[in-house]
Amino acid sequence: MPSGWNAYIKEALTVEPTGAGLLDKLTFAVKDVFEIAGHASSAGNPDWLDSHEPARKHAAAVERLLRHGARVKGAAVTDELMFSLNGENRHYGTPINPRAPGCIPGGSSSGSAVAAAAGLADFGLGTDTGGSVRVPSAYCGLYGIRPTHGLVPVDGVIPLASSFDTVGWMARDARTLRLVGEALIGDFVKDGGEFRRLLVADDAWGIADDGCRQALRTPLDALMRKMEAKTVSLTPTGLADWAATFRTLQGFEIWAAHGEWIERRKPRFGRDIADRFAWASKLRQEDYDAALPKRQWARERLVSLLGDDGLLVVPTVPGAAPRIGLPDEEVERTRTKVMQLSCIAGLGGLPQVTIPLDGPGGLCVGLSFIAGPQRDRRLLRWVSEESALSVQGRAATG
Repeated sequence: MPSGWNAYIKEALTVEPTGAGLLDKLTFAVKDVFEIAGHASSAGNPDWLDSHEPARKHAAAVERLLRHGARVKGAAVTDELMFSLNGENRHYGTPINPRAPGCIPGGSSSGSAVAAAAGLADFGLGTDTGGSVRVPSAYCGLYGIRPTHGLVPVDGVIPLASSFDTVGWMARDARTLRLVGEALIGDFVKDGGEFRRLLVADDAWGIADDGCRQALRTPLDALMRKMEAKTVSLTPTGLADWAATFRTLQGFEIWAAHGEWIERRKPRFGRDIADRFAWASKLRQEDYDAALPKRQWARERLVSLLGDDGLLVVPTVPGAAPRIGLPDEEVERTRTKVMQLSCIAGLGGLPQVTIPLDGPGGLCVGLSFIAGPQRDRRLLRWVSEESALSVQGRAATG
């Protein structure tokens, strides 16, 4: 029973393809932040829905997918204004994680992830600002990608933080993930090189719990035997410092995007979402300006490390999906660790693909690969062709 997964806010929403091509006969769930002609997006909040008109045209990414033969199958639940990584929504309910019932699905692209993981759609279209595709992909046993910032157009997508917002997607297999990438990226990037170096970020691996690290060891060891491998530390100040930089920049941009509407409309938010917006409202221009050089240093450090042929390998999340309804303090501790891992690609504006693996207790975790800017097509091809990864991925999703 599809509705039993609570993946959709409007399951009946369908849009037929406008062309034919790479994605013929494939269906996709759309996170309810993309414009669909005639449909009013909720952004996960009923006050947003009540105060915004239906769209006049499709978002640019949706148009590209339709032109390649894919069919829209449902508007999917999202966390309120995309400002969460959990997937719990006080208004529309929590989508059920098919790989871990009773555990959070991850957010904010929660509904799209659950629709893909449960087989309700062939792939899920989402957005990723601070981890909103990568985290639910890891928790729900999916392949997922955050592309190079600015590579896939965000026209027609409700913004969160403009210098971090990306359009991402999720699928049960690496081949579908790659095909969607070919449709969305097309010939905008021509990259025929190869990855030869594997960089193991010890400061990132130190954040993961023991069970997660153990689950990721087998494919990591196999790759280290095949590629030139090196252990590196990303930053002398610690990833907590990088995460704080990310959070300041993101929070300031979020309030710039939505503060006026929040103060005017006074929407009903879940407590955790309300608390985050209240914090963001206190950030000042000087806070933002002080964080910009730190982001630039992180970006230059990552690009220098990766070069043209390097791959940075990190855990996608610190452990398996937490249970639903944990105390706020525990939820925030997990979120803090997740952000220390997800901020890496965000600060760098870099493409990151996560692959699914079986973790502790049969739950799912993710192993991620971050490449240099504009290496998206090469990264998608590499993941789909790398035998050490495909075997593990089938184990997690099958």
